[in-house]
Amino acid sequence: MARLRQVPRDEADERHVLPMYDFLFGDRDPVAEPGTSTGTPGDWWTVFALDPEIFAHCVAGFRIYRSPKRRLDPLLRELGQTRAGWLTGSQFVYSQHCKSCRGLGMPEDKIAAIHAWEVADCFEANERALLAYTDYLVDQHGRVPDAVFDALHEHFSDEEILEFTYITGLYFMHAVMTKALRLEFDDRDDPIVEVAAPDDFDPAGFARD
Repeated sequence: MARLRQVPRDEADERHVLPMYDFLFGDRDPVAEPGTSTGTPGDWWTVFALDPEIFAHCVAGFRIYRSPKRRLDPLLRELGQTRAGWLTGSQFVYSQHCKSCRGLGMPEDKIAAIHAWEVADCFEANERALLAYTDYLVDQHGRVPDAVFDALHEHFSDEEILEFTYITGLYFMHAVMTKALRLEFDDRDDPIVEVAAPDDFDPAGFARD
């Protein structure tokens, strides 16, 4: 379960939080009756509601990237968001943005190939440039080689690159936070654990060998 307290409807900030509760959950208390239309528990919203200013700031960020004023094609934007979820190991961000890709009309073969784009032949040159840039943004925390940035610049304007960098960085942050706080689909145990040895295993002998 979420590592922080969730805010029930009767405690929700009326200005920033309650309107989103109404939009997402109807008249339900999302703590007592969790669940969203996409099948998530919805506890990202109820935990972020602990601080109405942070909640409002995040919602404003969502509105910015969805704004019709954005120059970048939404399908290209989703490549970065989905790949950031995969690289960070966030089941929530990856899963939700696969759905967003599908909703925007991305072909299924591309959605399925995002996690292994390097060996896929379904991406155009501009998409490959964006995915390579995403890998350095997320895995290398912004340590982008000149050659990768130059390839990106062949396909995109300065404004588009700035938008993509901001949006992808935003979802890198969300992926990290949902994992740390065990929210939504990231409420799961770490898969990397010690596998128990057989009962007759001799650890001292193993160390000597």
